[in-house]
Amino acid sequence: MKRYSTLITLISLAIMLAFLSEVRAIPAFARKYQMSCTTCHAPAFPYLKAFGDEFAGDGFRMKDTEAPRYFVNTGDDKLSLIRDFPLAVRLEGHVTYNNEQTDAFEFGFPWAVKLMSGGEISKKLSYYFYFYMSEQGEIAGIEDAFLYYNDLFGSGINITAGQFQLCDPLYKRELRLPLEDYVIYTLKPGTSDISLKYDRGIILDYGLPTGTDFVGMVVNGNGIGETGNNFMFDKDKYKNYFIKGSQAITKYIDIGIFGYFGKENISDAGDSLTNSVVFWGPNLTFNFEDKFIINAQYASRMDSKVYLHDGEMPMFMEDAQTQGGFLEIIYSPRGDLSNWYLTLLGNWVESDIDELDYQSATFHIGYLLRRNVRLVGEYTQQFANKEYGKASVGFVAAF
Repeated sequence: MKRYSTLITLISLAIMLAFLSEVRAIPAFARKYQMSCTTCHAPAFPYLKAFGDEFAGDGFRMKDTEAPRYFVNTGDDKLSLIRDFPLAVRLEGHVTYNNEQTDAFEFGFPWAVKLMSGGEISKKLSYYFYFYMSEQGEIAGIEDAFLYYNDLFGSGINITAGQFQLCDPLYKRELRLPLEDYVIYTLKPGTSDISLKYDRGIILDYGLPTGTDFVGMVVNGNGIGETGNNFMFDKDKYKNYFIKGSQAITKYIDIGIFGYFGKENISDAGDSLTNSVVFWGPNLTFNFEDKFIINAQYASRMDSKVYLHDGEMPMFMEDAQTQGGFLEIIYSPRGDLSNWYLTLLGNWVESDIDELDYQSATFHIGYLLRRNVRLVGEYTQQFANKEYGKASVGFVAAF
């Protein structure tokens, strides 16, 4: 009886959210160029379609299109002064049942409040950042924040400097549709600080007319935490490297492979140890007119030394292997014109470190009240370590 009453509560909340259909504002880039969100996003924001990726890759500017009255004419050709500073807000709220196997439901309003800004500073220089004013009840602060320079010295090479997610050239975690994560990108064995999440550094990217793209990164290798006692963001002397190559096979298929190579000091293990990490894997994307999309990622990680806190019995492991990946299927019957979409997401991780083992299957459905307001429902069944299911309904809005 308790499960039925909880289900009725969730359905009732979803119906009440359906009356929030009068939100008419649109995000900053859409306001700037006076275009619909569907120009860059499909099947729903924030997920990017090919044109949206190209728009971002060109420094958030339309090719051969100048935004009208976007800069103040001061008579100084060296000054790029934005007339109206572009801002947008993303707001999320969810009601979740049985999170972490609690057999209870909770209100998560707001789940996230994000302030975003970005655009061109000059013909080739652009910027982007966002600030999480609230993420799961806490102030997360700045995550993405970078400057982007297009076509460096006429070479066709683009350069990005700042902080960003290393998985962005693969699949962008921040732009996924479900709440369930791409788990393999987030794992950190033991006390390691290395993952494919956020880091600080430099990105170089270059594309050939053949549909071949290359990305290279140099990063600190320890995330985006605060500075240490010496006001340094990097905790050790090492720099870590990420490379990726991809090739468009047909209009619909793209394949790629990445490699991450780095070292880190494990200073909390008493005598400082050095952990060498090799992280690599292939990925494949199939996209049929933004109506049927398959994203597949496999990745294998090897850590030479891992320090584990296991209660009062710390442990050291050598040559710890972690492998896994995900398969994501997105169906949108009318592409960027659809009012609804479905997403299936399967995660799989196996590791020599038992607590990292993870297997889950997620079903996610979304309905667009407006192009920038959608209702969402999601169910995830977890199989490894803890075996349980959790469900949520909620909304995502951007304006």
